[in-house]
Amino acid sequence: MAVTGIISALIVGLVVGVLGRLVVPGRQNIPIWLTIVIGIIAALIGTAIATVLGVASTRGIDWIELIIQIALAAVGVALAAGQYGRRRP
Repeated sequence: MAVTGIISALIVGLVVGVLGRLVVPGRQNIPIWLTIVIGIIAALIGTAIATVLGVASTRGIDWIELIIQIALAAVGVALAAGQYGRRRP
């Protein structure tokens, strides 16, 4: 993978993670690096799901794929916030 691919993955992961974090109500006490990691994973899994459903290759912006990615990121952020919050005293 080229450096531009890694940078693109980080930016997409950040955007998807932050959007997923905005969807979850309340305050999440998780670090930004965890949000980025969750966003990257959600983006990869969301793209795979959209490909299986046949909605990944559309003309223009793939809104359905983006919604799937954000929903997965929201679930991931909610789960991580619950687990991360329990570790803290």
